[in-house]
Amino acid sequence: MKLTAKAVSALKLPSNKSDVIHFDDDAPGFGYRLRLGGGGKVQATWIVQFKRAGATRRMRLGRAGVLSAEQARLAAKKALAAVALGQDPASDRRERRGKDLLTMRSQVTEFLALKERELAPRTFVETRRYLTDPHYFGLLHGLPVDTIHRRDVAARVVAIMRERGSPTAARARGALGSFFTWCMRMGLAESNPTIGSVAPAAGDGRSRVLTDSELVRIWRACRDDDHGRIVKLLILTTCRRAEIGDLAWGELDNPERPTSFTIPASRSKNGKARTLPVTPTMARIIAGVPRMASRPQLFGQRSHGFTRWANAKAELDERSGVKDWVVHDLRRSTATKLADLGVQPHIVEEILGHSGSGHKRGPAGIYNRSVYANEVRAALLLWEDHVHALVDGGERKVLAYAPAVNP
Repeated sequence: MKLTAKAVSALKLPSNKSDVIHFDDDAPGFGYRLRLGGGGKVQATWIVQFKRAGATRRMRLGRAGVLSAEQARLAAKKALAAVALGQDPASDRRERRGKDLLTMRSQVTEFLALKERELAPRTFVETRRYLTDPHYFGLLHGLPVDTIHRRDVAARVVAIMRERGSPTAARARGALGSFFTWCMRMGLAESNPTIGSVAPAAGDGRSRVLTDSELVRIWRACRDDDHGRIVKLLILTTCRRAEIGDLAWGELDNPERPTSFTIPASRSKNGKARTLPVTPTMARIIAGVPRMASRPQLFGQRSHGFTRWANAKAELDERSGVKDWVVHDLRRSTATKLADLGVQPHIVEEILGHSGSGHKRGPAGIYNRSVYANEVRAALLLWEDHVHALVDGGERKVLAYAPAVNP
């Protein structure tokens, strides 16, 4: 018979059989299968049967209620043509089903598990957000990684640009590019769809250096509260916002009379612990912080430190009159002014925690393990004295830089 819609509608499963296949006379290998399923219900499917490497193979084309007779016949012809060309459509289909399980969502989990040990903590947090937050590439999460194309990436990058700005879109695209580079190395994808896609402008890095006058106005506008103490410590230490905002009592060498504090690797951007001295002014600021039994941190009302950044910063701007600056500009400003005071670049790098770059890049960093503790303390004491000269007298105090010497 020829398997047409009319012909198959008249076919029934014999009462003495649970499975029977009717083959088409015009297209050998193309068949209509009736099979007794669960609950006594008869299931009708289209199949194609062929020989491959001396063995008979059978491949399901689809349910009879989904594919029409003509659609199933066309699919059978394509499969048989592939066999004639030496291919194995059944194996190809199994491989495709396996690849369909390798969605972006599932592979991002594997990627992040590996990168958590390699990336700096803050970089890892940002990478995880860009790759898992549905606001960025959520529309791609359910797609197999080898089916994501340049147009899919470009559409999402443009949407992120529109919703969150070009710098954010550039960083999100960079995280996705790193993920697909890993996919290629793992054999999960043949290409990186971010290559050649729309590339948003990353934006120039901030270069704002506060003037001496602006630093004085900010210092004087700081109140004797958590935010005021944090800002003063940021000016004196060059630390990042969270490094002071989340500072814990246990990170001080002596909470009662501290002489140094250590930012642990878990809170450091480069994943390395960093110890800085506590100068007399820092010690006085810390002594004024009330110690609360309900929190391990010096500042804030929660277990992870200070959180009122936006509101407190807006209030500080209003009191100081200094505009168009962000908290991170304090770090750049202090580093710049340390250099202006004659502190050597490698000491400034050590204070900033850039010990893996600059003078310690490459072999120099392998052999030179010094943290220049004496020089760092001398530099921060010099800076502290300079800040007091500005705040108390309003004039710049020029001192010769003389690092401490071991007795």
